[in-house]
Amino acid sequence: METLRLVLLYVHLIGFAMLLGGSIAQYVSGRLRINAAMLWGSVIGLLTGIGLAAPLRDGHEPPSAKLVTKLVLALLIFVMVFFSRKRASVNRGHFLAIIGLTLANAAVAVFWH
Repeated sequence: METLRLVLLYVHLIGFAMLLGGSIAQYVSGRLRINAAMLWGSVIGLLTGIGLAAPLRDGHEPPSAKLVTKLVLALLIFVMVFFSRKRASVNRGHFLAIIGLTLANAAVAVFWH
């Protein structure tokens, strides 16, 4: 089971990298729109996060409040990305909120024990 958890964590980190990397690349380019990396990163992060929340740690599960917080953040990110993916341009505040929520989700994962 530990191997499965580590594979899920690895794929989860790839999803995070795709989402944040795609966002930063779009922001630096000056063209604020949702790209494929952002969409797939949010999908991968959400699905693997749900998989990581499964009780695979032999009694060492993270607190439920942390899991719910991360799920809510991941759902917000996914919704913000999914429903604005076909727009030619995304509002600057909306785009920065996606980046901010992505960083907040990572902060919850790292700093909440």
